[in-house]
Amino acid sequence: MCYGEIMVLGIGIDIIEIARVERALERRGRLLERLFTSQEIAYCMDRGRPGASLAARFAAKEAVRKACSSVFPGEVLPWLHIEISMDNGRPMVNLLGNTALKADRNGIREVLVSLSHSREYACASALVLGDKV
Repeated sequence: MCYGEIMVLGIGIDIIEIARVERALERRGRLLERLFTSQEIAYCMDRGRPGASLAARFAAKEAVRKACSSVFPGEVLPWLHIEISMDNGRPMVNLLGNTALKADRNGIREVLVSLSHSREYACASALVLGDKV
């Protein structure tokens, strides 16, 4: 699908139970640092229910991985190469490390993300926009 000069290169969605993320983080002490950047951890720990914010970011990272699978077939993006930050209340995707370099080489201009959560579930969707290379 093409919008002007920018094409939709991929789309992804994910949903997860918040309690599942909370339990996993309680059981595995180092899991937090293996899945989330220090900026993500700092932001989420300052929220009313950190587990809900972390679960939403985990869902977002999964959605981004799925959306990027059409650009990087057969590759699994590292968790710490996908960072979800906030810009005036709007969630943003920052690709880091080698993933950022590969994204640039493969025509990815932007990755859009939307997050949501209820008491029980967190979900996210991602859209990869760019130039077909």
